Amino acid sequence: MDERIGDRFMDEELRILKAGDMPAALDALDDRIIGALAVRRQEAAATRRLMAFAAFVSLGGGIVAGSAVSQPAMASPLSPLAPASALAPSVLLDVH
Repeated sequence: MDERIGDRFMDEELRILKAGDMPAALDALDDRIIGALAVRRQEAAATRRLMAFAAFVSLGGGIVAGSAVSQPAMASPLSPLAPASALAPSVLLDVH
């Protein structure tokens, strides 16, 4: 019995809503949402292009910096038996 009363109440409320006029703001709501989605899509595409460009510049800069070194880096031996250690504090510690 309670379900039928609830159904009648709901039906009456829906008839009242149907009889009323739609607010004018709802007519423009779809256009505003679609416009906002289009702007987001454009911003996402611009961000992807900017990130691709930044990656290209970064990789290109790394290649240029890597090729600018004339000689390959060589580590000096740090052994105490190494000849003429550049890290020796005096000539008395140089191993001959």
